[in-house]
Amino acid sequence: MHVVAVLAFEGIVGFDLTIPCQVFSFAPGYEVRVCADTDIAATAAGRETFRLSAPYGLAEARRADTVVVPGGDPANPPPEEVLGLLRETVDRGARVASICTGAFVLAAAGLLDGRPAATHWLLADDLARAHPRVRVDPSVLFVDDGQILTSAGVASGLDLCLHMVRRDRGAAAAADTGRMIVMPPQRPGGQAQFIEHRDPVDDTADLGATLRWMEDHLDEPLTVADIAAHAAVSPRHLSRRFRAQTGTTPLRWLLDRRLQRARELLETTGLPVARIARSTGFGTVETLRYHFGRQVGATPTAYRAAFQ
Repeated sequence: MHVVAVLAFEGIVGFDLTIPCQVFSFAPGYEVRVCADTDIAATAAGRETFRLSAPYGLAEARRADTVVVPGGDPANPPPEEVLGLLRETVDRGARVASICTGAFVLAAAGLLDGRPAATHWLLADDLARAHPRVRVDPSVLFVDDGQILTSAGVASGLDLCLHMVRRDRGAAAAADTGRMIVMPPQRPGGQAQFIEHRDPVDDTADLGATLRWMEDHLDEPLTVADIAAHAAVSPRHLSRRFRAQTGTTPLRWLLDRRLQRARELLETTGLPVARIARSTGFGTVETLRYHFGRQVGATPTAYRAAFQ
């Protein structure tokens, strides 16, 4: 059983705290432990909303496989005991992740020096000024730097936690967990953090029908012109709408969905790799292997072996 310790300290953001609890409790193979030594105040938008008594002390986190640091007030970092615990966690080889302003805690512990990191876009400059050795990326949803992971603001913590489930348990488990928490398919970490959301004037402003159509036709050699024709807009207008509503381009979104489908088929079926390549729109094993290697860091065959 993979133990996930969620640290709780004074001023913790309540929503950030519950994200890993929900995701890892629904995902298979995890045990979640919220750890704090005293009753603490949890906040929303800087205001205290409830008080929390955790079932586990901080010492319990020293035996966890993953330690998650939710966001809090960057101006009031947690005590040195918490920072020391995080350093010990990294030294013993366990995984550490932060949500939103939790990156400030990791930076205060010295764990982000020389590393790329994400935090809420509104506070990215503050993190860079306070910790100049951290390579802050204000545009991404999350950063996976191997042993240490950081997410951007608030709800992107869901993306990060689902990403960890995907990394640990595979795409199918992550997809099942996403359905349980009513979360759309996982957004890749490099997707734009700040996505513009306009109040729709009518149903035609929404790309939902086109996205579903693309999902149903992954095996076809779709072009931007094909997608625009389905959406009944020009290719240029399609690109603008795609960027506004998904944070990425039509072809990038299509590639990500094809790779996700390929991962699910490799995990859950015995289909030949050549057939998976054709059914997901890559056409040939060589093309699938190229894109799979770039995003996943393994060949399709090696990836399948890891889940069998």
